[in-house]
Amino acid sequence: MATSVAFTEDLAREVLAAATGGPGGTAELLSLGENAVFGLDGTVVRVGRDPQLLARAEHELRVSTWLESEGVPAVRAAEPQARLVGDHPVTFWQRLPAAVRPAGAADLAGLLRLVHALPEPPFALPARELLDGVERWLRLAGDAVPREDAAFLRARRDDIRTALPGLIPHLPPGPVHGDALPRNVHVTPQGPLLVDLETFSSDLREHDLVVMALSLDRYGLPEAEHEAFCATYGWDVRGWEGCAVLRGARETASCAWVSQHAPGNPAARAEFQQRVASLRESDPTVRWHPF
Repeated sequence: MATSVAFTEDLAREVLAAATGGPGGTAELLSLGENAVFGLDGTVVRVGRDPQLLARAEHELRVSTWLESEGVPAVRAAEPQARLVGDHPVTFWQRLPAAVRPAGAADLAGLLRLVHALPEPPFALPARELLDGVERWLRLAGDAVPREDAAFLRARRDDIRTALPGLIPHLPPGPVHGDALPRNVHVTPQGPLLVDLETFSSDLREHDLVVMALSLDRYGLPEAEHEAFCATYGWDVRGWEGCAVLRGARETASCAWVSQHAPGNPAARAEFQQRVASLRESDPTVRWHPF
């Protein structure tokens, strides 16, 4: 199977059948993006688009196994190792029961307390490199975004990278989720658990807390939800002097991420323009919209 072949549902089902030794046509397709995600009895099978996703899949499996050994509620692997079928990484996960309710900020905060109490795992976690994708996303945007805006974001990225080493953390650095939002929490009858483990890193714990502060200002998170988050976690990161730098890193990355969708998508261009303008004007109150 060549990587140049379009990644379609039919192709993913062929890979699924080869991986499981059974018919792939009867599995329930749950989503199709970078991965095709299938429900198969009590298992969820993820078929990766290309071999470059193998390292990420292996990382998620290692993290899942480690979290299980530490007693942290999280999605569990059904098999400890990824398979490479043709050019496609395939991983097997325990299927979660239906959520009993939407996850709230306090659910997330409780799980982050557990994660932030963990020591380093017996394998190396990467640093949380929020800004690594900026150049690639801007290149994908091409002429769909003004050159001066792309240059502004590159300069902002470089300034933040210069400032990061000088931050003095309030919390002991260590394992972080890396994309700490309620959408990455699933509430089962037994309680909330973490999902989407691909961004697990070892870095400033404050990274996981800045996300919700940004959600309050930019994405319309209710004040009561943020208060519940801080009360459950036990600290409000907004009082830390390094908060603006980490917030700036995430804002810069989020703005550049939208840019890649600008070619051929007027809504993405409009959202990108609004985000860049608010960063240029240093206005933290301008509402951004999830994209």
